[in-house]
Amino acid sequence: MTEFLGLGFTNLGAYGTLALLFALGFVVFGMVASIVGGLRHDPRFIESGRRSAWAVFLFVTIAIGVLVYAIFIDDFTVRYVYRHSMSVSPTWVKFVTLWAALEGSVLLWAWVLALYAFLVSLSVRNDALRPWVMATMFFSLLFFVGINLTVASPFTPNVNGANEGLGPNPLLQNHWMMAVHPVLLYLGFVGLSVPFAYAIAALVTRKLGESWITQTRSWLLSAWMFLTAAIVAGGWWSYEILGWGGYWAWDAVENASLVPWLLSTAFLHSIQIQERRRMLKTWNVYLIIGAYATTVLGTFLTRSGVVESVHAFGSGPVGPVFFGFFAALMLMGIVLATVRAPLIRDDHTIERPISREGSFLAGNIVFLAFAVMVLLGTLFPVLVEALRNVRTSVGPPFFNQFAIPMGLLLLFLMGIGPMLPWQRQKNENLWKAMQVPFGAGIGAGVLAFVFGIRDINVILTVALGAYNLAGLWKLTYRAAQDRGGLHKTFELFKVHPRRYGAYVAHVGMVVMALGIAFSGAYKRELELTLQVNQPQQVMGKTAVLKDITIREFPFKRSVEAHVVLGKEDTYAKLNTYVNQPQQPVAMPFVKYHPTADTYVTLLAYKQDENWATVRVIETPLVSWIWIGTLIIVLGSFVSLQAPVGSVQPRVARKEVTA
Repeated sequence: MTEFLGLGFTNLGAYGTLALLFALGFVVFGMVASIVGGLRHDPRFIESGRRSAWAVFLFVTIAIGVLVYAIFIDDFTVRYVYRHSMSVSPTWVKFVTLWAALEGSVLLWAWVLALYAFLVSLSVRNDALRPWVMATMFFSLLFFVGINLTVASPFTPNVNGANEGLGPNPLLQNHWMMAVHPVLLYLGFVGLSVPFAYAIAALVTRKLGESWITQTRSWLLSAWMFLTAAIVAGGWWSYEILGWGGYWAWDAVENASLVPWLLSTAFLHSIQIQERRRMLKTWNVYLIIGAYATTVLGTFLTRSGVVESVHAFGSGPVGPVFFGFFAALMLMGIVLATVRAPLIRDDHTIERPISREGSFLAGNIVFLAFAVMVLLGTLFPVLVEALRNVRTSVGPPFFNQFAIPMGLLLLFLMGIGPMLPWQRQKNENLWKAMQVPFGAGIGAGVLAFVFGIRDINVILTVALGAYNLAGLWKLTYRAAQDRGGLHKTFELFKVHPRRYGAYVAHVGMVVMALGIAFSGAYKRELELTLQVNQPQQVMGKTAVLKDITIREFPFKRSVEAHVVLGKEDTYAKLNTYVNQPQQPVAMPFVKYHPTADTYVTLLAYKQDENWATVRVIETPLVSWIWIGTLIIVLGSFVSLQAPVGSVQPRVARKEVTA
């Protein structure tokens, strides 16, 4: 044990704490230097503040490296390692232990934030916004590094002299997706801090034109891409692990990630109106303030214990601290936006609702209403318990009541937006432009009915999917023809990556929507008990339990049921980890197919009596959700590319449709 600042630390704990103290010192210096530099317009202070971000990133990296090292060498004198790791865990589980509990996850957040601040310091323009962007990034860092040194220290010593740790949560050591989903989520959540910092800088400096929007677009799109991938990866983890065959349960913590996604999606579209028409300036400021602040609100819900969730880290003093930071962010943003309100008046108004800006604004309103409804449904049980001391819950039926119609409305608006020009649109031109998409949508809906689809929401999704795809095809086809033929299509992506990347992302949205609609409406499941080599019929297939195998590992005991379903071999498992023997964890077997997945979960067994109870689930098109997400990420990546210039001049058309 090492004495440090009057407190007892292990050697590694002292190194980690010392690194965080250095980081905190540079955070404070960087914030003060940036503010002084901004006020005095002194380049020396501004530059000092900017370079402080490099030192912050270095020392937070050292701190996180110390914790990873402590986990890998099983240093149980560090309390975090003792409580959340064990020596027999596989290497990948030890790695994800870094973010498997509260203190480590907050340290990861601080590291990702320090990384973003470092990257911003390298790319931020040398203009009036620079010192205030950095100061705002340092403000967020002050909070996260600060709580890592106080109420959520990962380096607190463990004094009980244990030779073995308690190990991680069984649910967190059961699937490799735990190595992906949290990291993507932090990249998305924390990434929104950058456009937030630019918005605050614009408000402080009164530079509320389009410059801050232009500079922040790539940061916003990157964060949105990570957040989209993270939310779906979380759903995939749920699908692969929890054994119920679903991927979204309107869980409070799932909802907490959805709200900033909805707000940032709205912002991603509305900034185009500000860039092109110099409108919605106030709206955009409030949207990004809300998007970043709700990432902190989501973290408060995860770590405060006020909601029950499989994702929750439990209760503790961190929850109120996060709520205080959320309130501070909202207060700072609202006060600044209110003070600057006279300066952020729009130069134009929407002259006609049937225009691209009109459709984008309608989409924004739906996104905002969607986010408010999700937030209300999530917080309602918390408010009821606080006011009446009564526990209640809000389940999927409430959320589905508004999510389905709003989702369909967004699909409709997503299709019509790209077909309309900015500003004015004559009705006859609109009708001409929309004939093909409407025709495709009606035809697809009729075909879906003919082929036996009777669920009205699924039929509408099919129709709106076809309507979207037909519209995007028409726009792309005409643009390629203007350049000389379809073989010129690839050039469109090089010349207009932002536009055609967005088209690709919209295709991904359609694919995902079809997956959600079919998997939600036509999921089938059945539980049955099988005796070895005694066939039973399930969903038109023959199910045969071939054998039950038990395997022992240093860290778990795994029971595997070999079930032949039709012509497919399935191997559902039930894992029991040595640190939580009372909590067996099902590991479903998923056979992915383009049309319908086969999903088998082992529920109970008796090896000596040769029987096992399994749940068999067949879900159509669920794989389309994962495929659609990959397409969305691809489209976002294309949109991030810089245009290479026009290869051939466009041929003017009388009818403007794109």
